[in-house]
Amino acid sequence: MNAIFNVVSMEEFKRISTIEVAHTTWNILQTVCEGTKAVKINKLQQLTTKFEIDESVVVDENPSDRELSKNADLQEAYNKLCKVVVKDAMNVDIGLKKIASLELGIVTKKWICVAIFKAIALLVIVFCILCYLLKRRAVVIQGSDETNGENGLLASLSLDPSINMNEILNDGNDGARFSVISYTSVMAATSNFSLENKLGEGGFGPVYKGKLAGGQTIAVKRLGRNSRQGIPEFRNELIVMPKLQHVNIVKIIGCCIHGEERMLVYEYMPNKSLDCFLFDSKRSKLLDWKKRFNIIEGIAQGLLYLHKYSRPRVIHRDLKAGNILLDKNMNPKISDFGIARIFKPDELEANTNVIVGTDGYISPEYAMEGVFSIKSDVYSFGVLMLEIVSGRKNNSFYHVDHTLNLAWNLWQEGQGQELINPSISDSCVQFKVLRWIHISLLCIQNNTNDRPTMSDVLSMLRNDSIPLPLPKNQPFSFG
Repeated sequence: MNAIFNVVSMEEFKRISTIEVAHTTWNILQTVCEGTKAVKINKLQQLTTKFEIDESVVVDENPSDRELSKNADLQEAYNKLCKVVVKDAMNVDIGLKKIASLELGIVTKKWICVAIFKAIALLVIVFCILCYLLKRRAVVIQGSDETNGENGLLASLSLDPSINMNEILNDGNDGARFSVISYTSVMAATSNFSLENKLGEGGFGPVYKGKLAGGQTIAVKRLGRNSRQGIPEFRNELIVMPKLQHVNIVKIIGCCIHGEERMLVYEYMPNKSLDCFLFDSKRSKLLDWKKRFNIIEGIAQGLLYLHKYSRPRVIHRDLKAGNILLDKNMNPKISDFGIARIFKPDELEANTNVIVGTDGYISPEYAMEGVFSIKSDVYSFGVLMLEIVSGRKNNSFYHVDHTLNLAWNLWQEGQGQELINPSISDSCVQFKVLRWIHISLLCIQNNTNDRPTMSDVLSMLRNDSIPLPLPKNQPFSFG
């Protein structure tokens, strides 16, 4: 292209009469040679179009031969230039179109990527929002189902003629905490009451270990179908236990009613009951001197709470080793309030025609006259203390006629140390254990007025300097 400018200069174009054509041709040449990459397609097309319009050359009407010759040369040069310019313009136009197309493709791909990214981000946000809404809806539905289930169970409780709901539900003043657990939750927690989860069986019915959906381990006491005492005990525990809040009282979590099913749900005690240790030759060795003292003191504190500090006051009436549960740290908790009785603040004793309790633990006045009071529990506590010291079941303390027990005979003979369990005889402080036996005999005296209160018992256990009175008579046991 530059070779063209070597042949034809600007001055030569200016000398011809077709000045407009020359300038147009020159502009096109200059555009093509110097600024092809920077020129827009439309501008180049405009210049080309203009050039094509002005393609005819206007000359003088009477030119000379020289001028005609010169004009002919210029015309030939001009025609050549036109061909070159048009060809180069077309090539430039095609190149620019390719470049524009390539740039457009790159820009298009870029925007497509941006659009895809935005779409993905939007989908992720929408997905997260949907998940949140679904989860929230599930929680609301679950809460609604649980509320409806609890309301249904409460309605079932209110229809049970053996239960007074006004006595069970918290009135805001007695500190009661009570939950109604659905049958589905209990079934799932106990693996459909599998044998692997069965902990044992008592007068009320079988007891199962379970785990609620929230992770809490529980013990489920299921009313036996042939249990005669089950319904009254079920009702009684629902009335009494939710009102009791003490570290040495087992905690009731709630209950479940489903058709004819009646279940009580408690906190789980991993070491089961005290009798599993006391009367087992191998496991009894795990109860050293310190543990036995802590167990005795804990039971005494629990009874003192029931008799004096709880609202309402409660008489347990069935205190025994089997009803003392042990947590993971071997701390004792009094359980099984199925036959417990609530006392009014000014009530000292009560009468009954139906004697309930466990053989060997029943006090004389209760067995013979049907009279019970806080001193009835004190009597049972004295028997339990002797069991903890000796490791022997209470029935073995007495002769066939129940007039004299082994503990009393050994004490009278000055051989009280013979009653101490061999597993602690070497490690214990003997005079302290003998003091325990002495306190036990004070608790199991026949006359209720001679027995100490649980407040007195705790003071005597904790303070060795407190003098102990002598037991007045031989103890009796009925069973």
